[in-house]
Amino acid sequence: MSHYFHAPTGPEDRRTIECRFWETDWRFTTANGVFSADALDLGTAVLLRTHTPRPDARRLLDLGCGYGPLAVALATACPGARVDAVDVNPRALALTRVNAAAHGVGDRVHALTPEEADPDARYDEIWSNPPIRIGKEALHALLTTWLGRLAEGGVARLVVGRNLGADSLQRWLVGEGWRCDRTASAKGFRVFAVTDHERFENRLD
Repeated sequence: MSHYFHAPTGPEDRRTIECRFWETDWRFTTANGVFSADALDLGTAVLLRTHTPRPDARRLLDLGCGYGPLAVALATACPGARVDAVDVNPRALALTRVNAAAHGVGDRVHALTPEEADPDARYDEIWSNPPIRIGKEALHALLTTWLGRLAEGGVARLVVGRNLGADSLQRWLVGEGWRCDRTASAKGFRVFAVTDHERFENRLD
């Protein structure tokens, strides 16, 4: 992931935002130099308003965590789970730690660079608003790496803007052997559930 990102420079200007999902009011600390610092981005809002994690999930991944709203929400909803929050932005990782601690889940949310993540970890659920604008080649490499870390029976929930190529991404995932079902559509975004069901079937052929 690090090949397309430059760490923010200059003074950090922290601020607080508020949002509501899962019938709960949330408050997060954000700052300049991180994605969607002034409000919960619309794609992530659609994902959170249309889906919840399985409460029995034990290991989850927030891929491209930003300041951590997904990671914090997942850890709160799954009290027995560890959540890995992965990003290449050191400021985002620091804010994720701040927000996890503020919501009482700091011991279970682990903010990591991609290189720090355990390559042998397998995830019951992966949640992501993936960085579409990095380009197809980099995006495909990113998804290939992390989707390969789904546990047996695991699911990845991806939210992608329709005008940013959601439908073509779905076709690519299916072509790569993944099952990719659209599970929600709102505000110009598609939400996909990606599983390894088709990949498993291909191994049997």
